[in-house]
Amino acid sequence: MNKKEKFLNIIIAFLIICVSAYSGYWFGSNKEIVVKDGFVNGATTTKVIIKDKTPPVAIDENIDFSQFWDIWSLIKNEYVEKDVDDKKMFYGAIEGMVSSLGDPYSVYLKPEISKEFTDELSGEFEGIGAEVGIKHDILTIISPLPDTPAEKAGVKPGDKVYSINGESTIGMYVDVAVSKIRGEAGTEVVLKIARDGHKDLFDIKIVRGAIKFDSVRWEIRDDRIAYVKVLHFNTDTTSKFNEAVSDIVKENPKGIILDLRGNPGGFLDTAVRMASEWIEDGVIVTEKYSEEKMKEHNAVGRAHLADYKTVVLINRGSASGSEIVAGALKDLGYAVLVGEKTFGKGSVQSFEEFNDGSSLKLTVAKWLTPAGHCINETGIEPDAAVELSDEDYNEDRDPQMEKAVEILRGGQ
Repeated sequence: MNKKEKFLNIIIAFLIICVSAYSGYWFGSNKEIVVKDGFVNGATTTKVIIKDKTPPVAIDENIDFSQFWDIWSLIKNEYVEKDVDDKKMFYGAIEGMVSSLGDPYSVYLKPEISKEFTDELSGEFEGIGAEVGIKHDILTIISPLPDTPAEKAGVKPGDKVYSINGESTIGMYVDVAVSKIRGEAGTEVVLKIARDGHKDLFDIKIVRGAIKFDSVRWEIRDDRIAYVKVLHFNTDTTSKFNEAVSDIVKENPKGIILDLRGNPGGFLDTAVRMASEWIEDGVIVTEKYSEEKMKEHNAVGRAHLADYKTVVLINRGSASGSEIVAGALKDLGYAVLVGEKTFGKGSVQSFEEFNDGSSLKLTVAKWLTPAGHCINETGIEPDAAVELSDEDYNEDRDPQMEKAVEILRGGQ
């Protein structure tokens, strides 16, 4: 080795020491330097990769996260069936992580199920036309949508679903249940149902169909009372409701019946805007993230219906956005609530979409009415409790509607 080569090696060694020292100072213990040797075009090459080992959030120091990768490797190398699907393992791991929260409304949605969820919010999908949730650890019908296969087959709010096509729903995630209930139009699904007032479980066979609906329907009745039915708080609800309000005001009705029975909710801002057609200013709903962090959603100041006597119809299928509207109008004295106690789905879910088409619904807060009433799990009580029995339903009687009309005509 000549002097020039020795000098060059000394310089290289010095630079390596400097870089190492600088790297230790700059990256600290939270960085990992990985050196990979390769062979390119007949020459040896070295590639240095700097990896960030710092977790994005604080993790319990007693948790060794390397165990995750150890188990992943064991499954890949030792599991008896060698064709292990990496993508299924990846999605399964995330689903398990989210389900460990024990919250039925925090759900990881794989790409195909995520698409079904966004399709529903747009008001068009294929299936039976019923909203489902978990109540007391049991898959429960929140509400069947009007004129859908579910309603025509006799599905009712509050029905408990114990199996889908013979498969038990005990311990089944909501998104999995939804994927099994939905399907191509013309195909059949069988739900095993438990219903209050019925001693035994029974089957309901439903032929799936293409579900498309307008979220708002309205009419001026012969008695000059405006009747407005809101089916869902989805992408078209605000514009449809605004159109209805504009036409109703022109008719100058004697009163308004807002029917939120069987409405499972949807977008928060849609509910706030709807309540704002009665409430000009003030808090409509508060999001409680923690004892220290709260966010108030105020009226947007439209209040076109503030001077009209109003009755809101609710039942056990009224959830989420429906409960926000009903709770605000009740607390602030703009409406009388008639019917049954609502479902009690008063929590806020963020919705995060990822590049692969999957998404995460994560509960981040709970809702409080203007009077500070927590909606979640407790629901909203009606001012006038009126049940709609199976016999009423079968005979096309609606005592809840009759009570609403009575109140608007001056009765009690």
